[in-house]
Amino acid sequence: MENFGISMLFYWIAYFVVTSIGILHTIFNIVVLKMKSMKDSQGMGEGYEKTKPWHPLYNIIIFPIFAYLYLNGLETITVSNVIYTSIIWGTITVIFDVIGWVLIKHPWSLTFKEFYIDYQPWITLIYLAIYISPFISYGILKFL
Repeated sequence: MENFGISMLFYWIAYFVVTSIGILHTIFNIVVLKMKSMKDSQGMGEGYEKTKPWHPLYNIIIFPIFAYLYLNGLETITVSNVIYTSIIWGTITVIFDVIGWVLIKHPWSLTFKEFYIDYQPWITLIYLAIYISPFISYGILKFL
């Protein structure tokens, strides 16, 4: 993989941006729209639950932008670079999510069941969005 460090920089920026948007959306729902928080209701709260369908959308918009920026900066864009980027970005997300959202306990952490069963189909769509992002960006770079 060409420029692995730059790839990771763009990946982590995208991950941070998507996560921040999700958190800010939840806060907006609770503060502005007066939805119930996790303190006021069961589970993660209405404010969070209402954001779930938006999570794949955040990812399918944000990750291709950063994949585009990464791929566009390469000397030569090859299909193998696109494939490696897809595999690495998607797999890091799966691993980091289980560590950061399930194994490490914090106020917004979830159980395995909550994250991988109750969060369906959203978590699957999120992972698909991340895995296909480099291919979307490659298509844009090659065909426009």
